[in-house]
Amino acid sequence: MLEQLIEIILHTDDAILIMVSENIKHAFIVLFLLIMFETGLIVFPFLPGDSLLFSAGVVAAAAKMNILFLLFFLITAAILGNMSNYYVGKFLGFELRKSKNFFIKNHLIKYMPQAEAFYQKHGGGAIVLGRFFPIIRTYIPFLAGVVKMETKVFVRNSVIGAILWISLFLLTGYFIGEIPWVKANYGAIFLGLVLLSLTPLLLKLLLLLKKKKTKSITN
Repeated sequence: MLEQLIEIILHTDDAILIMVSENIKHAFIVLFLLIMFETGLIVFPFLPGDSLLFSAGVVAAAAKMNILFLLFFLITAAILGNMSNYYVGKFLGFELRKSKNFFIKNHLIKYMPQAEAFYQKHGGGAIVLGRFFPIIRTYIPFLAGVVKMETKVFVRNSVIGAILWISLFLLTGYFIGEIPWVKANYGAIFLGLVLLSLTPLLLKLLLLLKKKKTKSITN
């Protein structure tokens, strides 16, 4: 399993294609676990996410796999990953608050009110947009649990984020991954997808900067 994981990280397309040709059920299970672990366990932020989904889409098209089933399957994995991470954070957050350790009390607990205020104000957007940031998407649900973000708000935005993230990368790979030009320009395609997914965040930042600039001029 470890060798298979390393192979998927280093040679995603080929590794998935080999798995599908050998045992399609096994391939589905491995893809499910990789997506769930990347978003569900804080020790696995290095697992491939975007590239794995794109490659899975490419292979699904080449192997004539049922893309709707794969889409639903991986969205479920992403939601379950977020939920497990959230509840682990919730449990550990409760334990942290009770801790008498000097470092925890003075460096972690001290800043919890600010973190809680942030999640109350921007939590929904952070959960959705966090899906599109490698590594960050592993920690955002955990921190949401630590600061006790409202469960129904977390679940709603986790579902929205999972649908958008999985659909964007998986379906892009499925519909355009076999085009020769796309194959020759994977790097540019990934960059374009990342920029596209970050557009709402960039626009919001520009609006905030514009508002601050206007306020400073007025004052």
